[in-house]
Amino acid sequence: MNIYGKKVVLRAIEKEDLENLRDVMNDPEVERLVGGWAFPVSRYEQQIWYENSIKNKSTLRWMIETQHDGVIGMTGLWNIDWKYRNAFNGIKISNKEFRGKGYGTDTVMAVMRYAFEELNLKRLDGDIVEYNEKSKNLYCKRCGWKEEGVRKKHVFKNNKYYDSILVGILDEEYFELIKDNRYWEDEK
Repeated sequence: MNIYGKKVVLRAIEKEDLENLRDVMNDPEVERLVGGWAFPVSRYEQQIWYENSIKNKSTLRWMIETQHDGVIGMTGLWNIDWKYRNAFNGIKISNKEFRGKGYGTDTVMAVMRYAFEELNLKRLDGDIVEYNEKSKNLYCKRCGWKEEGVRKKHVFKNNKYYDSILVGILDEEYFELIKDNRYWEDEK
């Protein structure tokens, strides 16, 4: 099942997407904006990752696609805890020409709708490197997430430690958000 936003479609990752994903993983500009390790990824490693990821039911990954531009990035729900009903969300837009056009907002809103209205999750979590103002604005200003804490000196990039901002949203906050701004109203 594909997940539809107003501007994007979130769909399963196919083998044909692996080269695009590898390019995103190996892009220093994209990797600078997210936490985690930044190791070069080979075609072989990408293939192994893909084969393992399709077997993992605690993580759902999707390509972000637009009708006009095709694949522009990836998102997903990581570490889904089916008992406690929570998961981690993140987003990578592959090229800065696709940023600032509402695709990120639409993607996060579509992921929240799927997580809360289809999977019946209770909360979503994320973390943002302190200098990534665009992600803070995306999640906290446009999509209703709240800053919930800080992991001091948690991310090491460019020979320096940075804080990681912990963000999250509860299902009831999402339902209030869509009630207040009618984000999905024209689809119902």
